[in-house]
Amino acid sequence: MSRLGEILSAQGKITLEDLTRALELQRQRGVQLGQIFVQEGILRPEELDRALASQLGLSYREKLPDTIGLTHLTASEARRCLDELVLPLSESELAVADVTLEKVKRLRAVFGTSMEFVVTSRFQLLYHLHIGLREHLSHLSVYALASSYPHYSAARVIVGEQLLVLYVLASASLLWLFFAPWSFLLALNVLVTIFLVVSFGFKFLLAWKGSHRSVDLKVGPQDLAQMKDAGLSTYTILVPMYKEPEVLPIIVRSLAELDYPKEKLDIKFVLEEDDHETQARARELCLGEKMEIVVVPKSHPKTKPKACNYALQFARGEYLTIYDAEDKPEPDQLKKAFWVFGQGPRSLAVVQARLNFFNDEENWLTRMFTMEYSLWFDFYLPALERLNVPIPLGGTSNHFRTDYLRAVGGWDPFNVTEDADLGIRFTQFGYTVGVVNSTTLEEANTNYGNWIRQRSRWIKGYMQTYLVHMRAPFKLWNKIGNRAFFSFQFFIGGTFLTALVTPLLYGVFGYWLLSGTDVFDPMFVEPLLYLSLLNLLLGNAFFIYIQMVGVFKRKKYHLIPWALTTPLYWLMLSRAALKGLWQLFTNPFYWEKTQHGLSKMTKQLVKDAS
Repeated sequence: MSRLGEILSAQGKITLEDLTRALELQRQRGVQLGQIFVQEGILRPEELDRALASQLGLSYREKLPDTIGLTHLTASEARRCLDELVLPLSESELAVADVTLEKVKRLRAVFGTSMEFVVTSRFQLLYHLHIGLREHLSHLSVYALASSYPHYSAARVIVGEQLLVLYVLASASLLWLFFAPWSFLLALNVLVTIFLVVSFGFKFLLAWKGSHRSVDLKVGPQDLAQMKDAGLSTYTILVPMYKEPEVLPIIVRSLAELDYPKEKLDIKFVLEEDDHETQARARELCLGEKMEIVVVPKSHPKTKPKACNYALQFARGEYLTIYDAEDKPEPDQLKKAFWVFGQGPRSLAVVQARLNFFNDEENWLTRMFTMEYSLWFDFYLPALERLNVPIPLGGTSNHFRTDYLRAVGGWDPFNVTEDADLGIRFTQFGYTVGVVNSTTLEEANTNYGNWIRQRSRWIKGYMQTYLVHMRAPFKLWNKIGNRAFFSFQFFIGGTFLTALVTPLLYGVFGYWLLSGTDVFDPMFVEPLLYLSLLNLLLGNAFFIYIQMVGVFKRKKYHLIPWALTTPLYWLMLSRAALKGLWQLFTNPFYWEKTQHGLSKMTKQLVKDAS
């Protein structure tokens, strides 16, 4: 069999200099020689496919017939087509993309020696798989989790047992309130006060644990220096977008700047079927040549996790991550995540990078948002990892082992904060979640209404996550242990419960302060009064203080004075939480779209990247 380089040289497609350079890059990167030629712009993909067909003695077909039917395939056969990039044209003919000698031998063992193989382009083959398996893949993207693990699916917001418990609690509370109102209010006040004290204490523990220098030194320059490109695995990158063509140049530039062998990147822009504008912009940027455009069929619910589930079925990487359209990940982030996977236990399923904002000084809202994110990702999440308890993932820059992600059912398309749910679900399956000291910068919301829409969706998703995983609380307790169960109650449940009770507590205090009324005296017996004052004064002071501390790691000292306005920010959180609670019962699966590209800095980044 002739070598690929000899065939291309004989055809006049490459020079000796091209071949010499490609062979050196192949040695460094550990990929197929043909991939080097394409990535370096020496060959067009169809020229490589023709040469490979010639090398292997196979026929080449530039265009496949439009009449290929795939509805007869079983689920396992469809999975093989996606994994192997093959397509049955008839009972005796099989189209193959990304062909190699090893792949042909493997397929011969499966399909037999009588099967005729036809080489075609990856674009042609994927196009026909999208068309032929459209209904099957669309169904899986919505119902795979609900079918395989219905007890982890948010397709049902509240199950019968939970409704019964809520009914009993509500009935008992109303009866108690009717017959003995002050004792009921006193008991309720005791519960809320104790909950807040424990919640403050837990957040203090997380802030203290997360402040340790060791959590910021997980991967150092010396570790990256030891890594060789040839030892790196293929990495799938999903970029889900909806009606935001204006920010496409930002993520395209960010992906181009990643320090990772381009031949080992499987980049997929995940676009909705009805989003013609973003599709057109993607094609204008020629993204389909070296990156794949995955068009998600129209179906309900119309959510980001459903779109990611659809694209997951085409993922070729051993590892997979998600970036949003306006994200700017640090160039070495993929290598850092890969290193953490290699050094961590085999149970490590996902690694979360840190998130922060590039427009933190734009207005009051972006300043508060930045302080909140700095505390969350720089302190809280590393502390949760050190305590070995469930970590709710962020919506972007989470890095997965692809086979583990598939094993747990992928994302829940009915949960509007699918990342937080997935972090808890991994723990229930016995996997672990980690963090890595790499940051992705994104756009902080600059607009109040847009922020409320985004935050109400997040909090509604936290409510969904809590309800799903608390369907069998004792099973959850036994499965994840005391420490993790406690953390789940106060980090997931406490996040939205605190936001919901804050306006009520502020209202009671404000009314008492302005009116001097003694109507609330029966609710505040002396020990409870002192504990409530402790919550009010020290609790608020503590959260203002840790908001200040949260910015120290990033040296954003200019934000410190703004921490004094934290109580006002809490009221905004409460407004979003109340909206999320209302939607939980009226429109639970509605995905409130966050509009990106509003920031002046984002517009400048688009201009610079275009």
